[in-house]
Amino acid sequence: MSDKVNNRSEWFYPPEDLVRSAYVQDYEAAYARAQADPEGFWAEQARELDWFEPWQQVVDGSNAPFYRWFVGAKTNIAHNALDRHVKTWRKNKIAMIWEGEPGDVRTFSYYRMWQEVNRFANILKSMGVKKGDTVTIYMGRVPEMVWAMLACAKIGAIHSVVYGGFSDQALTDRIEDAQSRVVVTCDGAWLRGSIVPLKDTVDEAVRRCPIVEHIIVVRRTGNEVYMEPGRDYWYHDLRGLPIAATQCPTEVMDSEDPLFILYTSGTTGKPKGVLHTHGGYQVYTSTTLKWVFDINDEDRWWCAADPGWITGHSYIVYGPLLLGATSFMYEGAPAHPYPNRWWKMIEHYGITILYTAPTAIRGLMRFGSAWPNRHDLSSLRLLGSVGEPINPEAWKWYHTIIGKSRCPIMDTWWQTETGGFMITPLPSTPLKPGSATRPFPGIEVDVVDEEGNSVPPGTDGMLVIKKPWPSMLRTIYGDPNRYVEQYWSKYRKQGWYLAGDSARKDEDGYIWIIGRIDDVLKVSGYRLGTAEVESGLVSHPAVAEAAVIGIPDEVKGNAIHAYCILRAGVTDDGHLEATLKDHVRHEVGPIAVPARIEFVASLPKTRSGKIMRRVLKARAMGMPEGDISTLEE
Repeated sequence: MSDKVNNRSEWFYPPEDLVRSAYVQDYEAAYARAQADPEGFWAEQARELDWFEPWQQVVDGSNAPFYRWFVGAKTNIAHNALDRHVKTWRKNKIAMIWEGEPGDVRTFSYYRMWQEVNRFANILKSMGVKKGDTVTIYMGRVPEMVWAMLACAKIGAIHSVVYGGFSDQALTDRIEDAQSRVVVTCDGAWLRGSIVPLKDTVDEAVRRCPIVEHIIVVRRTGNEVYMEPGRDYWYHDLRGLPIAATQCPTEVMDSEDPLFILYTSGTTGKPKGVLHTHGGYQVYTSTTLKWVFDINDEDRWWCAADPGWITGHSYIVYGPLLLGATSFMYEGAPAHPYPNRWWKMIEHYGITILYTAPTAIRGLMRFGSAWPNRHDLSSLRLLGSVGEPINPEAWKWYHTIIGKSRCPIMDTWWQTETGGFMITPLPSTPLKPGSATRPFPGIEVDVVDEEGNSVPPGTDGMLVIKKPWPSMLRTIYGDPNRYVEQYWSKYRKQGWYLAGDSARKDEDGYIWIIGRIDDVLKVSGYRLGTAEVESGLVSHPAVAEAAVIGIPDEVKGNAIHAYCILRAGVTDDGHLEATLKDHVRHEVGPIAVPARIEFVASLPKTRSGKIMRRVLKARAMGMPEGDISTLEE
C-alpha cells in the first residue's frame, strides 16, 4: 500500500457525538470480552431474539468443520423479522419504502408486510411447497421478492434466489442443482429505462428443467409474456383467491435447519450453492448490522445492493427487519435518468445511512461533484462500502462530497460464505482510507504464510479465520467434500477457514485486503496486489476505474497489463498512457508500472460489482473464459 495511504497521517476520526451514541463505544473492551468468552458473548447476542425453545449448547465443533450453532434451539427467522414486531408498537412503523425506476412509490408498515408475507406463504403452500423444499426466486428489485423470501422461511422452505440478470443457462443450472419445483419471477424489471425480460428467461430455463411444476409471475412492467396453462399463475390473481389468507402459522424450525442457498461462482467448475441456516444467521446478521451501522428507530437505512446477493439477503431483507428498522429499496440504475438519481432520493426520503459498493461510488464519481452538490445530503450520518477494497481516492470522494467530511465510512470485508461483516470498523473506530480496519468482536482473523505462520506487519499473506462464527456457511449444497476441500483443506491441521483473499496487517493491527489470492501478481520476485496498482491508476484525475492483471513474461515472471475506464469528458491524447505510467511510478513505485495500459469502455464484472480479472486475463491470452454466469454483461 502506498505510504501516502498506510500511515498515521491518514487517520480519520469519527465525530464525538457519534461515538457517544454508538452501541459500542470501546472496541478494544468489546473485542477482549468476546475473545475471553466467545460462547458467552454469542449467547448474549442471541438472547436479543425470540426462541421457541432454548439451546442446550452454543456451538458444537465435534464434527468440525461442520459446525452447529445454538444446538437444540427452535426458532424461525421470519418470526423474529416480522411476527414479533406486529405484537408491539412497531406494528404501524414503516418497514420498507420502495421506489421503482419509473418513479412509482410504495410503502409498507410491519403489519402490512406481515400480511403480504402470510399471503405469499399460503400461496406457496397451495402449490405443494412444504418444509425442506426449495423455491427458486428470479425477480427484479421489487417488494414481492422480499415477501417471497420471507414466505419461504416462514413455512420452512429453502429459498434459492438467482439474480435477475443471469442467463437462462445459469438459471437452469441453479434450478437443477437446488431441485426446485416452484419458480417465482416477474414479467420483467425496469433497468435504465428498458425492460429486462425475466419471464422469457425463465421460460427458456424451465424447458430444460422438467422438475419445475409451477411458476408464479408478479406483474411489474405490463409487457406481454407467455403464460402456460396449468403451470404459470399471475401472482395478483392468486392473491385475490381465498387460498391467500392473511394469517399463516410460522413453522417451528431447528436452529440448524436450512434457510437459503445462494450460488457463488468459482474460478472453475459449476457454481457453489452456499448453505445458510436459521439460528446462527439471524443472530449474526442482526448483531453486526446493529453494531456496525448503529441502527436505531429513527434511521432510514439504504443498502443499495440487490436482494439477489448476500449483501441483499443479510442487509436488505433479514438484518433490518430483525432490528425493526425502516429500509429504503430502489429498483433501478444509479444514474437513470440523470446522475443525481441517488442523491435526489437521499434528500427526498431523508436517508440516514447509505451502504453501497466501490464500483457504484467510482461510477458516480465520473460525473463529478456538481450532481451531489445540488442536493441536501445532511440527513446522512454514516456511509458504508462493500464488495471489494475501496481505493483511497474513491474513499475520500465518498467521505468529502457525499458525507461532507462528517460521515464515517464503514468499509466492510465479508463474503457470501461468511453471511455477515467479518472485518469492519464500528462507528467509534478511527479510520484509514482503504482499510477494513479490525475484525468484528467475536471474530479472530490472521494473515499467515503458506505454513500458517503469522506474517510481520506490512507483509502480504493469506487471510484466515481462526474460529467458527454463527453465520458461517454450513456446507456447499449437495457437495460436502467440496466444502471441506475449498475452505478447510489448506490449513486443516490448524482448523482454520481459508478466505481466499490475500491481505496484510499494518503496525496498528489494521487489515488491508489486497485481493483474491489469484489477483496477486509476482513481478520480478515482488508480490503486488492488483488493488494496489489499480489504486495508483484511479488516483489520477483522468481515470474513473481500473483493472490490472498479470501476463506471463519471460524476464519478470509477470508483466502488468492494465485496463482503464476514463472519466466523462476525458479522451486519450496519445500521451495518456505514458502519463499514467509516470503517475503509477510516483504513487506506488517503479515495480508497479504497467507494461501496457488499455483504455476500455467497460470491464467484466459480477452482478455484485466485482471485477472478473481472470476473464480479462483469459481474453488477453486468448484462452477459454470459464464460468462467466455471474458476469453483469
